[in-house]
Amino acid sequence: MTAHADERVKTMSGLRRAMIRPELGAICGAILVFSFFFLIARDSGMFAAQGIMNWTVVSAQFAIIAVGACLLMIAGEFDLSVGSMIGFAGIVIAILSVQWGLPVWFAILCAFLVALAIGALNGWLVIRTGLPSFIVTLAFLYILRGLTIWLAILTTRQTIIGGVAERAQGDWLASLFGGKILTGLFTWLAEHGVIAVFGRGTRAGQPVVDGIPMVVVWALILIVFAHVLLTRTRFGNWIFAAGGDAQAARYVGVPVDRVKILMFMFTAFCATVFATCQVMEFGSAAADRGLLKEFEAIICVVIGGALLTGGYGSVIGAALGALIFGVVQQGLFFAQAESSLFRVFLGSILIMAVIMNTWIRRTITGER
Repeated sequence: MTAHADERVKTMSGLRRAMIRPELGAICGAILVFSFFFLIARDSGMFAAQGIMNWTVVSAQFAIIAVGACLLMIAGEFDLSVGSMIGFAGIVIAILSVQWGLPVWFAILCAFLVALAIGALNGWLVIRTGLPSFIVTLAFLYILRGLTIWLAILTTRQTIIGGVAERAQGDWLASLFGGKILTGLFTWLAEHGVIAVFGRGTRAGQPVVDGIPMVVVWALILIVFAHVLLTRTRFGNWIFAAGGDAQAARYVGVPVDRVKILMFMFTAFCATVFATCQVMEFGSAAADRGLLKEFEAIICVVIGGALLTGGYGSVIGAALGALIFGVVQQGLFFAQAESSLFRVFLGSILIMAVIMNTWIRRTITGER
């Protein structure tokens, strides 16, 4: 007896499945961006060891906040307070460690706890009031930015608090955010002529790249964790379900409210990782740090293929979006182009990404 395909099940060719992958646009964009800057900036040092490290670090910074924004957007929500959270968490660390004299590790843990509590509050307000997350987190964008400036001026009469680097010397937790790894490997590579060394100055003979900054390590950890969570666990299915059709998800037992609150908390966690890495890198905290980062994170996610309506997206796509950002920002510098063109690029690629994502959504749903 010949088995017939169930006519209720829509079959899809391999090419069609590849075409609707959320990462497709980001992959194409990354190839185009790398090709473009290789042609116009390859002689400027952009693809030498130091140049590669420059745009890798910038891309990692974008990726850290994009990962949190990605999972939250797939769950059907937005968080516009990410940028303000970065500045707020940094000031908390600086005040507790420099002004109050507490250990840096304790200040970092306090910053994470406060950020997670604010993230939970954001999620709780969205769930309990039924207000759009855009409105709730927009309010917290202003609340946190105002609190950050007020706390800095109240304690130091200035908006930049220095002295964190001195306090962080020898601190076990600070080194996880501000140090470097594989320094011995890079020294060995320099000794064998694989990477260049400084020819003059106080660093003469030392490798131009002496290790991988912890911000890159954190970006890789968060990308791997979020990708596995989203694609290999039941909780990942819950995230997709909560953003795709929250009411239908509730009918089949998905704890939608809990999922969304946890995603707000994860977004706040990622913002605090970013803030801590910046504080340890610069040795100071500034009240204006993180400005507009919430929009850059959302653009990374959209470039990576996530739908603004939720229920569809990819962590790998968001990471590729962050890579595109980093390469373009540094590529314009190496090409000696006007830096303001970066904003032009952001707006242009956002429009193109939304158009492509809309086409993908209509392809999936069969809409016209």
